[in-house]
Amino acid sequence: MSHVVYRVQLAALVMVFASGAAVAASAEKGQAAYLKYGCWGCHGTVGQGAVTGPKLGPDPMPAETFNAFVRTTNRAMPPYRAEILPEEDLADIYAYLQSVPKPADYKTIPLITQAP
Repeated sequence: MSHVVYRVQLAALVMVFASGAAVAASAEKGQAAYLKYGCWGCHGTVGQGAVTGPKLGPDPMPAETFNAFVRTTNRAMPPYRAEILPEEDLADIYAYLQSVPKPADYKTIPLITQAP
């Protein structure tokens, strides 16, 4: 099984606990939520990070840390309370970030040669 397929399947199985109930997360819904809630504006379209926000994926921080930060941050990013960003959407966003494939190793990218 390829690494990317495994990561997508793993992301589909991510669980978060909200109100004592487990919610299965969807990477596909997470991508839509990531765009809907404007995460891309600071963190890039695939969580690669930018001047305005740190890298979120691939390989995001642990789910518990991610959820706690999103909910309670007092830094440049405003906290996203459950009234604004429902638990299910937050879980889906995390699943999306987990599903983002790692970029190709720079050593495998062919060099561009200049014409003489």
